[in-house]
Amino acid sequence: MSGAEAFTGVKPVEARHRIDEARLAEWMASQVKGFSGPLTVMRFKGGQSNPTYRLETPGQAYVLRRKPFGTLLPSAHAVEREFRVTGALYAEDFPVPRPFALCEDPDVIGAAFYVMETVDGAVHWDGSLPGLDPHGRHRHYAAMIGTLARLHGIDPESAGLSDFGKAGNYFARQIDRWTRQYRAAEDGRIEDVEHLIDWLPRTVPEQEGTAIVHGDYRLDNLIYRPDGTVAAVLDWELSTLGDPLADFSYLLMQWELPADGRSPLGGLDLPALGIPTRDEAVAIYCRASGRPGIPNLDWYFAYNLFRLVGILQGVAGRAKAGNAASEHAAAMAARVPRLAAAAWRFAKAAGA
Repeated sequence: MSGAEAFTGVKPVEARHRIDEARLAEWMASQVKGFSGPLTVMRFKGGQSNPTYRLETPGQAYVLRRKPFGTLLPSAHAVEREFRVTGALYAEDFPVPRPFALCEDPDVIGAAFYVMETVDGAVHWDGSLPGLDPHGRHRHYAAMIGTLARLHGIDPESAGLSDFGKAGNYFARQIDRWTRQYRAAEDGRIEDVEHLIDWLPRTVPEQEGTAIVHGDYRLDNLIYRPDGTVAAVLDWELSTLGDPLADFSYLLMQWELPADGRSPLGGLDLPALGIPTRDEAVAIYCRASGRPGIPNLDWYFAYNLFRLVGILQGVAGRAKAGNAASEHAAAMAARVPRLAAAAWRFAKAAGA
């Protein structure tokens, strides 16, 4: 099975992710306008965090995202925040699925969840976009970068999200958050992580403004139309108010990580493929956002890789507890030492 096949499409719901379909149908009949059963439930293959289901009815299909069952790390899996931000952005005509209803009562299916519309289009898991020609690849990447700049240009106050995150000290707060999450799921000492925990808080750059940030913006969290434009941005679990350069440098990190059949692009012949180089990607974002440039990328890469270490250590903790959303969680967790080493290399390039 290819990497794309492993993460694309739906499958029957295995026992550990099963939900009470009768209770769900009853709830949807009362909360989702136009819903009419019978209901068929399948689970999407992709995703490491909040389990996601496709709900089929004779008249319409829906998507459901829920918190994992079992004990969770503090502040993780906030489907309530996802529902709120997607509703606000949908009202701003930003490309997100339309959210229909939120359920915070765990008695319905065992965990909080929300239901949204399905969006037709393609999800690309391989950053080299093997099914496209060079012009198509460039259109897809330019649209991805331009859509992120568009997100960062939305005024949080006008979108009703002025209280969606704290103002100022974004990087310091994020470093603290992911340090605590790493410690909560820690399974053995990793020296590179210890160095980063010491160095990052002492070298935080000045915040470059406040914007709505996605938190996990990458190729496979987008749905594309056939013309290469973005139909929907998915997976808003980590969204908040923060420094837009954190969001963009997280995306840009895919140009630095070794190509592995997923989003990373490192080592590929990008000009031959028609994919913008890292410098070209920076130029596209700066033009779209009105920035003159982006300084000190090595610090941002170190920070983003450290953040990813914290996220994946949480995946490892859920895998050990038996409530990870994906059977690929253990393999993802095995990446933690390598990512920590890469983060520390960028930190040293930034002056550590």
